[in-house]
Amino acid sequence: MTNRPVHFSTEETLRNIRLVIAYDGTDFSGWQRQDGKNGGGQSRRTVQGEIEAALAVLHKHPVALTGSGRTDAGVHAKAQAANFYTDITGMEAGRFVPALNSLLSPDIRIMEAGEAPPQFHSRFDAASRTYRYFFIPRRQALPWERRYACQLWRQPDISLLNEYCRFLRGEFDCTVFAAPTDKSRSRHRYLYGACFFAEKNRLVFEIRANAFLWKMFRSIGGTLLFYEEKKTSPETFRSIINSGKRELAGPTLPPEGLFLWSVEYPS
Repeated sequence: MTNRPVHFSTEETLRNIRLVIAYDGTDFSGWQRQDGKNGGGQSRRTVQGEIEAALAVLHKHPVALTGSGRTDAGVHAKAQAANFYTDITGMEAGRFVPALNSLLSPDIRIMEAGEAPPQFHSRFDAASRTYRYFFIPRRQALPWERRYACQLWRQPDISLLNEYCRFLRGEFDCTVFAAPTDKSRSRHRYLYGACFFAEKNRLVFEIRANAFLWKMFRSIGGTLLFYEEKKTSPETFRSIINSGKRELAGPTLPPEGLFLWSVEYPS
């Protein structure tokens, strides 16, 4: 069982506010707050850091924001989930939407805000996360598409890719897809399913899992396409993902096509 951090002793006297957040990750160093500086001496922009700065303005003191998970530099979110505790008593939860958006840059938008039970934790209470990755296949990406999709100069075999995806279901050791520096205590994850599908003139890859290792989604996507291009048989692909050998994985996809699409909680 995961140990929950205790926020503060007065937690029961504070309101717990749950947010749904969308952001364009292009100009951010990821979700997680970072205290270091970049090469020019400037603080790195992070989504968590900027929302916490806006919360501090509203509250006139620091407020910690907890997200459902971390997204890497350049990765976007359609519906990131987060929560914070507030001592503001005379403000309806929904009013945090315009209040925070008025203080945030346009590449972060608070989409929803609502009251949550005192013990709700956006990370530990999440049952699953769904990510989508977008490709522009077989044509030149338009200039405004390049921030949100990966250029793919061929049309992959979607049927073969989905044959591979049949093996990305259930609980298994995801070491083959783990970044070498991943510090997770366990590399076992539960995958509810994965699939490729066409959406207008784009190709979409979607996975839903209880949680993801660092860069795991992008490693899975790159591995699937690597072996699909070689016309590897589904049975051989299954042996590769069960091998636990990181050196058998394909290239890691770039971040710009990846979106945290939704976070699911028990009803």
